[in-house]
Amino acid sequence: MRLSWLITLPAVLSVASALMVEKRDADFLSVRTKQRKDMSGKRGDRKDKYFHESTFHPHYDGRFAEKQLPYHERRVALSNLIQTYLATMNDLGVETWLMHGTLLGWWWNRKILPWDSDSDVQMSEKSMTYLATFYNMTVFHYKTPRIPDGRDYMLEINPHYVNREQTDKMNVIDARWIDTSSGLFIDMTTARYNYTHPAGEGMLSCKDGHEYRDTYIFPLRDTYFEGTPAKIPFAYKEVLEAEYGPKSLTLKDYADHRFDDQKLEWIPMPKPLKKPEDQKVITPPKKVEEKKVEVKKPEEKKPEEKKPEEKKPEEKKPEEKKPEEKKPEEKKPEVKKAEEKKVEEKKPEQAAQKEAQTTLATKTRAAILKVRESSPPTVNPPSPPPKI
Repeated sequence: MRLSWLITLPAVLSVASALMVEKRDADFLSVRTKQRKDMSGKRGDRKDKYFHESTFHPHYDGRFAEKQLPYHERRVALSNLIQTYLATMNDLGVETWLMHGTLLGWWWNRKILPWDSDSDVQMSEKSMTYLATFYNMTVFHYKTPRIPDGRDYMLEINPHYVNREQTDKMNVIDARWIDTSSGLFIDMTTARYNYTHPAGEGMLSCKDGHEYRDTYIFPLRDTYFEGTPAKIPFAYKEVLEAEYGPKSLTLKDYADHRFDDQKLEWIPMPKPLKKPEDQKVITPPKKVEEKKVEVKKPEEKKPEEKKPEEKKPEEKKPEEKKPEEKKPEEKKPEVKKAEEKKVEEKKPEQAAQKEAQTTLATKTRAAILKVRESSPPTVNPPSPPPKI
């Protein structure tokens, strides 16, 4: 990919005037934007902050956009954005490399992560100074088969890039490559040697707080990203693990996407999975409330539940075996008949027994009388006289 047009501001063409970057704000009117209204958050930001993100999303420049792009349009715009940046830096002879989420996208399939909405790159302090000196506020026009209607991209350098300290929290981004049609941009940061770092020599640091040993970055590796030649850190795996953790290199389900090993693509997961969650939020509370009401009622009637416990003697009534009493009542006629039969059968026997008993009694009486009549009467002998 080659540059089609290179449009520069007159002031930039003069090397002498460009050596010192004036600390001015590239306001809404100075960039000749097509927007009618400035959607940047300039009013709410501090005065010492240079870059002002949009009010509707932090990864859009409000001077060039008033709303976010849809999912698929954003992916195409970001791909064109990084391709034009890498091609431009290659033509200018500026050494730059992929970092942060952009490097993680390269790890997976050499493409931008589909849920990402910006890109991140780094370069040396010497390269940033070169761009600030000769190409600040330069607009690069690209018209390619991927961009048939043509599109302008602007390189904007933060004049605070000369501040090497990490205390400048409002200006941690040193430059941006901006799509003037969509408002999307690439964050460009400078990796500077920190000569006073406690870890000793060879430490690189950025104003956003990231620090690396220079042997992790250099020598850079050549590769491809979004189909365009690019460079990455030498120890890219260690850099990614230190920033995102080891799982970031193997986790295949993330941000409503799933990685397909065959297609080497992040596939959006179906969103209907959220419907059950919505139903849970709506229905369970109602059911729970109804259950609570039902539970409270029996709790109030607990003393009523004790009353049947007091009526246990009433439950003992069936223990009197009323049904058992009924059973003999049903059998009484049969029993009476049997008893009557037995009584009738025993009557002659009893009569005979009584007659026998009476005959025996009469006989014994007669015998006793005969004995008394035959035996003489007994006379008691006289008692002996008393002893003197």
